[in-house]
Amino acid sequence: MNRYTRIIVQTLAVTSFAFGTARAATVFIPEGSAGAVVVVDAQTDKIVNRLSELPDVHGLGGSDGNRYLVAGSFSEHPADEMPEVARPANVSESEHAKHHGAGARQKSPDGAISILTILDASTGNSVRRLEVPGAVHHVSVSPDGRYAVATHPNGDGVSIIDLKTLTVVGFVPTGSLPNYAVFSPDSSRAYVTNSGDGTISEIMVEHQMVRRTLPAGDSPEHIVMNEDGTALYVANVDAGTVSELAVESGNIRRSFEIGGLLHGLDITEDGQTLFVSGNGEDKLSAVDLPSGNIRSVPIGPAPYHLTVIDGTDKLYVSSRDEPLVWVVDRRNLTMLGTIPIEGEGHQMVVLH
Repeated sequence: MNRYTRIIVQTLAVTSFAFGTARAATVFIPEGSAGAVVVVDAQTDKIVNRLSELPDVHGLGGSDGNRYLVAGSFSEHPADEMPEVARPANVSESEHAKHHGAGARQKSPDGAISILTILDASTGNSVRRLEVPGAVHHVSVSPDGRYAVATHPNGDGVSIIDLKTLTVVGFVPTGSLPNYAVFSPDSSRAYVTNSGDGTISEIMVEHQMVRRTLPAGDSPEHIVMNEDGTALYVANVDAGTVSELAVESGNIRRSFEIGGLLHGLDITEDGQTLFVSGNGEDKLSAVDLPSGNIRSVPIGPAPYHLTVIDGTDKLYVSSRDEPLVWVVDRRNLTMLGTIPIEGEGHQMVVLH
């Protein structure tokens, strides 16, 4: 491509974005203690809906082109003291009774259970509520929309949910304190960080078994995978580093020194930039993956969860200490505005 052609292509790309051909995106943000999920139009950064009756919602999973969102509660109750779960309007009494308690056969070590709520992503309506063994920290939905995985830190394992039948179909023991999960691009495997023992469990979802245990760093929590599924990036919270793992070999290839306690982590669609929120030092960092160079800017208080809005130049970052989400220009890490919420902004989901 000569210089003249390259300039035309670049100009057309900028013009297309300016005239609104970028992919429309909707962002779902759990509000934790506020018991709701806010729905945000990523073009205007305005709240367009609030999905309520989701007690202590922390984990939220979804994937593009698929019907369901899966919301997990971080509250747990003894099985015999579980509060009545409201029956979704479109579910019969018999069906509600059948599925309510579908996961109760497997309980956490102390016998506690909590609730996963299946939501219709297009309407926000509750479709099904399922009992699972203990508090749900994070949730991931496979790219093909067939399965969801919910992590149970108090139970040292994950629940596997079949989104075709809307049932809990298995519980897979992992390492100590499973935290975050991500699916491979082909949906066959899930990778779960184990904060208590510094490992990652590679789960064969269909077979409900751990295939490999991979090394991570100190207290691994949030994890993302690049678009082609060749690399995993793991935030090692206590070490203040991010590990890059080669999926095929399972080896750690590089370690990025971010510094301070870490939390949120996400990667751009082109796999070029990794964003990390450092709530220990009130900063947002961008790692240029080809070069390994790191840029950081102050943001606070307590930057928490974050997500890249693919198809735009935006990044959303929540605060652990204040009820708001920052809108950040991911190109230069400048602040574009804030979104007021209630409670705390947890695991965000972007759907196009």
